[in-house]
Formats: sequence, structure tokens, C-alpha cells
Amino acid sequence: MQEAGIIFIVGNSRSGTTMMRRVLGNHPAIFMLEELHFFEQLWSTADKEKVLTVPEAANLASRLMFIQRDGYLAEMNTGKHYEEAMNMVSSMESSLYPHEILRAFLHHETKKAGCSIPCEKTPQDVFYIKEILELFPEARIINMVRDPRGVMLSQKRKWQRRSMGAGFMTRKEQRRLRINYHPITISKLWNASQRAALPYTEHERVHTVIFEELVNDADKQVRDLCAFLGIAFQDSMLAIPQVGSSNEADKPDSFGIKTERAGNWEKGGLNKGEVWFCQRICRAYMLSYGYSVKPVNPGVFYPVWYYISFPFKIMLALLFNLHRMKNIGEAIRRRLR
Repeated sequence: MQEAGIIFIVGNSRSGTTMMRRVLGNHPAIFMLEELHFFEQLWSTADKEKVLTVPEAANLASRLMFIQRDGYLAEMNTGKHYEEAMNMVSSMESSLYPHEILRAFLHHETKKAGCSIPCEKTPQDVFYIKEILELFPEARIINMVRDPRGVMLSQKRKWQRRSMGAGFMTRKEQRRLRINYHPITISKLWNASQRAALPYTEHERVHTVIFEELVNDADKQVRDLCAFLGIAFQDSMLAIPQVGSSNEADKPDSFGIKTERAGNWEKGGLNKGEVWFCQRICRAYMLSYGYSVKPVNPGVFYPVWYYISFPFKIMLALLFNLHRMKNIGEAIRRRLR
């Protein structure tokens, strides 16, 4: 198969997409970019046919450069890289559609790093697979799937990452992550990501990787992935640092893919109500991926508490995430469709 021109990593598991990011980042031809959040936050469907002016295009490119080099959580300063962004835009031969700015930026950064294949990882882009395939015909998409109970445990503990090696996480981000978590919310979003990806499971440019299969048989899974991407397998791809988990402190001096990360939710961390809601909501898709449903009795307290608290947590989460969506109506519709 011909070598991929651009790689997008999407999926229902942030830890799964992060692990894949580190695996591919160890390949000499691939340059791993930071999470750009282009779709949904910098682009909406209304921008598909919109041609930007040169200043508008330079401003968008400058925002992408800032996110990549200074951090997604840093206070945006579009002027910091504006001159370089203007030079990049001025050298473009294609029309200044927003997605063309993204394409030019991806290759601009990749070339600066001495690599040939840009790779971008934003899990929420699973809701934009159709647009990615249409706007980037040279792209390949990797869709990461993880047991929803493992996703739930990771999301429940994610706010604690600040004390486990992610010192860059602000307290504001900690609060947002704690507010975002609710077992019903996480379960419904997991289902939504499956519905979004389902029409493309057999698409020749989409490759689904099951997180548990990756950690249990990394060599085979990564070799298959390399064949899909049209690149040569490298042993170094499996030597990823053991950092970024929401369930344990970072170990930057330890390398390799830990098999213990598969099924870690069974070792504790979720109460019976959380497991019950997750399995009840996600059962159909879980079974389709081969995940077993465990018998659990949640009692009376947990179902009542989570049902009562759900609308309040949804409203708070919406308020704390409004600034992260360019078109709030479209973002919600994509998750509910």
C-alpha cells in the first residue's frame, strides 16, 4: 500500500490515542504533532467552502503554531508566530480554505522536524471522520477503541494527573476534568464515538485498533498498522516511555507497552454503580467488540444518586466547555446523532 500522506489518530480513549501517538512518534519518518483541536474548535461545517483572506489565513496558521509550540492550555497569543505564519501562507499555491491551511501547517512543521509524514492526534476527531476522508484524500485514520470501563476509570482519575507527572496541567483544567466526569456522560460519549466510526470500519483508509489487543500483542498489532500506513516496521516503535497514565505515576525511565493496562478497571477504582451504568448503556457495542459484561448489583443508592446528579453535571460541563467549541450546536449534534 502507498505510504500515508497524513495520519490522524482518533478514538474513544485518550489514553489509547496517546499510546498510539508515542508508538508512531518513534518511527523516523513520522512527526507527531500536539493535539491541535482543529475540527470543532477552529473549524465547523460552515467553513468547508469558505475562502479566507490572507490575514485570516495567517491568523489561523499562527494559532496552530502557537498550540503546537506553546501548548494548547497556554493563553493564546496569535501574534507570537504571525510573521512565520504569514510567510507560510504567502508561499501556498492552493486556495486559502481553512483545511488547506491545516494541511500546509502539518507539512510545514513536519519538514522543520526533518520528517516526511505528519501525524496529529485529537480523540474527538472521531466525530469528523467523514470530513477528514473527504478533505484529506491522502490521509489515513487510526481509530482507537478501548473497553468503556477502562475509559471510565481513566476519565475518573484524569484530574489527578497533575500530581503524577503532568505538572503543566493548570488547576483550572483540573476543575474542568472533574466536572466533566459522570458515569452516564462517559458511557453515552463512548457509544457516540462508536456510532460515528461504525460507517467507516471497512473503509480502506480507516484502521481500527483495539487497545487491549495492542497492549497484549503489541508486535503483531504494530506490524499490521505499519502495513496499513505503508511504512516499514521499526523495533524502536515498541519502546515507548511509561508515562501519561491516569492510574499510576509517570516512569519516564521505563520503556515498553505494559500488558497490565488491559483490564485495569477490574483491579478497583470504579464503584458498582459506575460499572452498572457503563455496561447497561454500552452493552450492545461492548459485545460487538468482544468485551464481556460482568454481573453486578448496584443496589439502590448509586442509581438514584447518579440519575439525580446527571442533569446538574451536564449543565456544569457544558458551561466549562463552551469556549472549546466553535459551533456548540454542531458539536452537540455530532455527539447525539
